Amino acid sequence: MINENTNSINPTALLPADEAFGLAIKEVENAIAKAPRVVRQYTAHLLSSRGKYIRASSLITCGQNEEGLVHPNTVKLAAAVEVLHLATLVHDDVIDDADLRRGEMTLQKKYGKRTAVICGDYLLCTSLVLAASISEKEKYLNMTLPDYAGKICTGELEQHINNFNLDLSIYQYLKIISGKTAALFEASFYAGAVLAGYDRKECNRYRRLGFYVGMIFQLTDDLMDFESTKEISLKPVQSDYEQGVITLPLIHTLKNMADFRQKAEKKDINRQEINTAVKHSGGLVFTKQIVDKYYKKAIKVINELSLDSVKKAKLTEVLNKASRLG
Repeated sequence: MINENTNSINPTALLPADEAFGLAIKEVENAIAKAPRVVRQYTAHLLSSRGKYIRASSLITCGQNEEGLVHPNTVKLAAAVEVLHLATLVHDDVIDDADLRRGEMTLQKKYGKRTAVICGDYLLCTSLVLAASISEKEKYLNMTLPDYAGKICTGELEQHINNFNLDLSIYQYLKIISGKTAALFEASFYAGAVLAGYDRKECNRYRRLGFYVGMIFQLTDDLMDFESTKEISLKPVQSDYEQGVITLPLIHTLKNMADFRQKAEKKDINRQEINTAVKHSGGLVFTKQIVDKYYKKAIKVINELSLDSVKKAKLTEVLNKASRLG
C-alpha cells in the first residue's frame, strides 16, 4: 500500500502482487535514473529498452499469499534481482562484444568497453544496496543473495575458461549454466518463498523450482541461437560458437560426429556447417529432451507445493515463459 502523503511504501502493509510488480519496475527505473550524474549519462541509455522482468515476476509470485498479497519487502528485492541481472547483461555484452540487446544498441557498443564495465559494476553495487534496504533484515539472515551473485560470477568465469573447449562434457556445461543463469532464478524463487514466511522445507522446494526454471531458460536460449532470428530475439543469434561458447547442441554434435569434430579441431568450420551438423546429429532434439526433463521436474515441484489455483497458474505461466511456451 502506498502512503499518499509521502508517496512511499508502508513497510508493514501487504501489497497486491500486481501493484508490487509495478512498484518493482519503478524501483529499477529510479535506481538507474537517480544514479550520480557521471554514471547516469551512460546508464540512462539502458532505460530505452525494457526486459520482461521475469525474475522480478517470479520473486513476487512466489511471495504472494492466498489473497494475492505480498510483503512490501518483495518490491525492493525484486528490483535488486533485476538490477543485478542488468549488471550481468552489461558485462556479458562486453565479453561477447555484442552490438544489440533487447533491440537496442548495447552500452559497450555505444560508449566503449571500459565505460560499460564500470557501469556494470555500479549496477551490481546498486543491486546490493537495494537488497540491504529492506525492513526487518534480521528476519532474513538466511537469504543468500550475495552468495548467488558469487555463483553467477563463477559460472561466467567457468564459461570463459572453457571457450572453444571441444572436450567440454554435458555435465560440465550444465554445471556452468547452473551458476551463470539458473542461480539468479533460484535466488528469486527462494527469496519470494522466504518473504512469504514458508518453512525451510517449503522454501527449498521453491528454490529447486527456480533452479529448474533457470536451466530451462538457458537451454531454450541455446536453442534460439540456432533456431531464431535477430528480429525475433532482439539480440544477436548464430553467434555462440563465434564467441567461443560451446553450448549443449554443439556438445552433443561434437560427441557424435567424428568427422565434424576433426574439422572443428582444425578450426575449419563455418556457421552453415555448424548448423547442418547440429541438425543432422540430433543436437537440437537432444537439447529439447533435456529441457523437457527439467520441465517435468518443475511441474512435479509445482504439484508438491501448497498452492491455491491462482498461484499455481501464475507459477506455471512463469515456467512456460522460461521455456518460451507462453
